[in-house]
Amino acid sequence: MKRPDPASVQRIAIIGTGTVGASWAAYFLARGMAVTASDPAPDAEERLHTLIEAAWPALEQLGLSPAADKSRVRFCATPEEAVADAQFVQENAPENEDLKIGLLARIDAVAPPEVVIATSTSSLLVSRMKVRCRHPERVITAHPFNPPHIVPLVELVAGGADAEHAVDWAVGFYTRIGKKPVRLRREMKGHIANRLTAALWREAVNLVAEDVASVADIDAALTHGPGMRWAIMGPHMTYHLGGGEGGIAHYLKHLGPSQVERWKDLGTPTLDAKVCERIIEGIADEADGRSIVELGVERDEALLALLQSVRPIGKPSGD
Repeated sequence: MKRPDPASVQRIAIIGTGTVGASWAAYFLARGMAVTASDPAPDAEERLHTLIEAAWPALEQLGLSPAADKSRVRFCATPEEAVADAQFVQENAPENEDLKIGLLARIDAVAPPEVVIATSTSSLLVSRMKVRCRHPERVITAHPFNPPHIVPLVELVAGGADAEHAVDWAVGFYTRIGKKPVRLRREMKGHIANRLTAALWREAVNLVAEDVASVADIDAALTHGPGMRWAIMGPHMTYHLGGGEGGIAHYLKHLGPSQVERWKDLGTPTLDAKVCERIIEGIADEADGRSIVELGVERDEALLALLQSVRPIGKPSGD
């Protein structure tokens, strides 16, 4: 089956238009594509337009495609109507496996068989979600990192050898529109990024539970230290530099044992009432009266500045 050339894709279906779905919609519009969208919530259409408007200044700052037009979005009453003529489908329903099983089957039954269907699931296994699809070989995970209209990462999972060709296609598609796709060799709950962040937050919660430091100081220790390095290179490359002239081999030989000792000492906290109360109080102090909306604006402005000033270390362009 011949799929459309990624460079020719102009019609995107967005199924589920909450925070993630609306952010995806805004990004595709900014890349010059037309969007059809569907969501069962009573106020979904109005909310979608509101969220697109809110995202647009950031997308303008990042740079719009010459064909970008935020009005090229059409809201549809059903998923079937939204995907009927789409060249690519991005599904963003809530993290409920049974719901997604039914929804993906409905989408798969109507979308042209050559069209790739991508679910934005942050943790669920796509192999389990496409069990009722007639064409499971074109259903994959394409998990963005929030907010998708700013953060480049997209994690791709085939969920079966028959879908590897769909992932191949998705790598080309997302790369063409300015995303950074990474590919999992096999399924794992939470994929890559959420597992890494879960591991970090587990120890951050443990430090609160052990009363080692305040919530604000724990956050500051990350953002003013390793977090700055991680925006440039990942943990493996960071430790490669930490090994000096001998690189990672020297680090593993001489400092690897100390890492193992630290791993043994990491905590396994529970979110009991006392720990939750400490975290909630600590966040209130750190937020210092700023609302969720205000904090989100601060985050997005900082992300935009970071994207425009930092080039992550990787293979030279063109490789």
